[in-house]
Amino acid sequence: MNFQQLRSARETVRHDYNLTLVANALHTSQPGVSRQLRELEDELGIQLFERSGRRLTGLTPPGRAVLPIIERLLQQADNLKRAGADFALSNQGLLTVAATHTQARYALPAAVRDFRATHAQVRLHLQQGSPRQVAESVLDGQADLGIATEALTEFPELVALPCYRWSHVVVVPRGHALADDTSRPLTLERLAAFPLVTYEPGYTGRRHIDEAFRQGGVGFEVGLSAMDADVIKTYVDLGLGVGVIASVAYDEVRDGTLVALDASHLFATNTTRIAVKRGAYLRAYVFDFIQTFAPPLARALVERALQTTPGEVFEI
Repeated sequence: MNFQQLRSARETVRHDYNLTLVANALHTSQPGVSRQLRELEDELGIQLFERSGRRLTGLTPPGRAVLPIIERLLQQADNLKRAGADFALSNQGLLTVAATHTQARYALPAAVRDFRATHAQVRLHLQQGSPRQVAESVLDGQADLGIATEALTEFPELVALPCYRWSHVVVVPRGHALADDTSRPLTLERLAAFPLVTYEPGYTGRRHIDEAFRQGGVGFEVGLSAMDADVIKTYVDLGLGVGVIASVAYDEVRDGTLVALDASHLFATNTTRIAVKRGAYLRAYVFDFIQTFAPPLARALVERALQTTPGEVFEI
């Protein structure tokens, strides 16, 4: 048994049993992948994959039992390499951070700047995606860290640590009725009188927005939804509706044509989290980046969080 056989099995499942894609991912040939899988099955004495003719169609019951073991073996092999590199070149390497647009655009720049000032030999790679894509990048080993508000706590294989809490604000053009009439409090009913321009479901606390209107028994119309606040603010500025965005995404100077109204009393507070894969070996500079982004998350606390049981949500 060798690691190439194990990687072939793992990538076969990840690529939905398409051996052409598996061969491309492993930089080998399709016959080579087939041979590795057959040799692994022969050595284990069990059939891992269901077949229809020459095509693979799924995992057998033994295959479903064995796959998690293969995943753990490959992760530990990767941990071994990381540990060796950590001792050999403790201040050098690649740090890949997966984040949503809101985090990459508004929350991360200061942390990246400060981290680079003290870790000049660490190369940073930033991936952007939806919250689920962020989680999957960490799970697949494509990213060392994932930063998002949604989804991270839904994956038991991830350890998701709280970084900071934030609220939504309502943004409207200067001269808008909501901005001019400050004698009345901002309510869901007043908001619902206008089309909303806000995040797509699954992004940046949209769930809390929907829940607030549902619990309040107030119907509302979403005139336009988008993945990031910059797009939302653009269309609010054009008069398409009232925007609801993360407070961190509004800057009074940069967004001078818009006015922000506090909505923390209308919508539940959100928590942005940073996630690592459970059982992964974290190099020293990964701990440093985590604390640079979220100062309360010192290395000792992160290591304690890594000892939590799968599915347990860690709070500080």
